[in-house]
Amino acid sequence: MFRRERSIPLRGSAAALCNNLSVLQLPARNLTHFGVVHGPSAQLLSAAPEGVPLAQRQLHAKEGAGVSPPLITQIHWCVLPFRVLLVLTSHRGIQMYESDGSVMVYWHALDAGDASLVQAAFARGIAASGHYVCVGTWSGQVLVFDIPTKGPNIVLSEELARHQTPISDIATEPAQGQDCVADTVTADDSGLLCVWRSGPKFKLLTQIPGFGVPCSSVQLWQGTIAAGYGNGQVRLYEASTGTVHVQIDAHARAICALDLAPEVGKLLSAAEDTFVHIWKLSRSPEDGYIEVEHCHGECVPDTQLCGARFCDPSGSSFAVTGYDVAEILRFSSI
Repeated sequence: MFRRERSIPLRGSAAALCNNLSVLQLPARNLTHFGVVHGPSAQLLSAAPEGVPLAQRQLHAKEGAGVSPPLITQIHWCVLPFRVLLVLTSHRGIQMYESDGSVMVYWHALDAGDASLVQAAFARGIAASGHYVCVGTWSGQVLVFDIPTKGPNIVLSEELARHQTPISDIATEPAQGQDCVADTVTADDSGLLCVWRSGPKFKLLTQIPGFGVPCSSVQLWQGTIAAGYGNGQVRLYEASTGTVHVQIDAHARAICALDLAPEVGKLLSAAEDTFVHIWKLSRSPEDGYIEVEHCHGECVPDTQLCGARFCDPSGSSFAVTGYDVAEILRFSSI
């Protein structure tokens, strides 16, 4: 069971975008950072365990060419082995900051020359894999940036071009030094999933075709892909083969966010039906197939949810954001 905790106030509501909440826990300092997007700006908040807001910072999208301020599409903390970067994507480009948002260390402008008059250029989908940061784009390309141990000498090392529609989300997990292990998955608006092994040259391992609805959010845990779709389904696939193990009719409306608590295998799903569900994933000792148990359901009444994240790796607390709601709602286990 979970109970509602003290909410964290925002200066404005979260934008109605999928995956519109990022969380970075700093156990050594007993702090949790939250990042939320709204229009041309992003809010960064630091809070103590009891939810007392300690600091706020506002970041704005770099304008580049154009008369109107660009809209931010996503904000996400990328935890690399040797540093943490805050990555912000917009309709103009990709901005990378030190983890507290104080210093911008890199700016990559999007080349909108490939965008048609009826298609807006934007970047969306952010994840770190090893010492690389992957960012998706409207064209279906995934940009791979090689990150140094410190400083601003970030290099665009590769462009992955296996998607034909805009990237919606990217998920990664540590490969733990094994060969031929799928450690990166990219998803797009057609529902197609591409599974990769990261490295100096990313290798495509398998493709999982869509079925007519967008894949809005994706996660990767111990070789299992969890994908959330626009029809409210959550599907679990074997990453190495693309075989579907489980299909859950989890929600009545489109899923807006998935998250995983890696220490315990808990999966969080949130959708436009106002519900947040928590599922326990495990592997059957007999055949190795994934098994799923429903652990908790939480209704956030009259709220169009747009972001949801666990606040700790054990899955004992989570936070959600909603459109036209000027606070981050927090829940913790009883």
